[in-house]
Amino acid sequence: MNTELLKELCEARGVPGQEANIRRIVRRELNQLTDELRLDPMGNLYATFPGESDARIMIAAHMDEIGFMIKHIDDKGFLRLQPLGGFDPRQLFAQRVLVSKMDGGVAPGVLCYATKPPHLLAKAATDAPDLEQFFVDTGMSVEDVNESFEIGGMVTLDRGFTPCGDAFAAKSLDNRVGVFVMIEALKKVTRCRFTIVAVATTQEEIGLRGAMTAAYQVKPEIGIALDTTIAADYPGGSPDAYVTQMGEGVGIKIMDGSLLCHPLLVKQMRELAKREDISHQMEILPRGGTDAGALQRSGNGCAGITLSIPTRYIHTVNEMVSKGDVQAAIDLLAAYLNEAEPGQIGAAELSLEE
Repeated sequence: MNTELLKELCEARGVPGQEANIRRIVRRELNQLTDELRLDPMGNLYATFPGESDARIMIAAHMDEIGFMIKHIDDKGFLRLQPLGGFDPRQLFAQRVLVSKMDGGVAPGVLCYATKPPHLLAKAATDAPDLEQFFVDTGMSVEDVNESFEIGGMVTLDRGFTPCGDAFAAKSLDNRVGVFVMIEALKKVTRCRFTIVAVATTQEEIGLRGAMTAAYQVKPEIGIALDTTIAADYPGGSPDAYVTQMGEGVGIKIMDGSLLCHPLLVKQMRELAKREDISHQMEILPRGGTDAGALQRSGNGCAGITLSIPTRYIHTVNEMVSKGDVQAAIDLLAAYLNEAEPGQIGAAELSLEE
């Protein structure tokens, strides 16, 4: 497994609408596999791999991470923030951030909560934190702040990529690990009867926006999203609410808040994983969604499914995935692409209804 590539992807900075840093890495990697690369106005990067037919499989993996942009600079030089994506504010105390400067550089800062220090509180605070009350202190003078930053500047959490036992931890495994799986699986494709269009999508964290646009252009017969999912298999939860468990294999999604996966695709993925002895688990995610929800209902629609990488502490600065689960996702996607047959979806459904 190319751990250095995964590390590079995770440590690159890119909130929704500002994914260029990640796109440069993806373009470099995919350019080694195909010269059919293009960009659309949304910032989606398309890599086309001609197959034995014009029927298309679209693979979608979003590049953006949850983060912030600067929405206000006050008269003391503190930066107020606009959230981009679904942070849990309980996990944001005592964090550090990186703030994009107008000259293209990056400045460190501390993420603070607008409240009195504990020494001055009459009693311990018990209210849930309000995301609007966080601000960034860069330690710079007011003059330097105003010369360095502008409204709309990107703010991301400052946390590196760390191997932990049989796992990896990083700020943005959601969804750089999905991008990584897409790249690594494409390297293992030896024959495909479909034309594959792999798309590194934008703005997933604020409404599946890039994937919606991409699907209208690609018009796939089958759409496969690659993304993280909840692995709540840690203290504080119960087995019925785990969704998936880290270390138990790639998640084959049945449904989430954005789509009901096509039952034939679910069946094919499950049977293929069993036949190839690829560790896997079935996933039902009651809330939240992935790019497959946009693929499924764009244009004329397509058969959609998501392959998921179980992730502990999702949407925090310490997301964690199992090395084995990542490899299982790579192996299952590659195996499917090597043997998928165009026209199976409609033909199989018609035969079932006769």
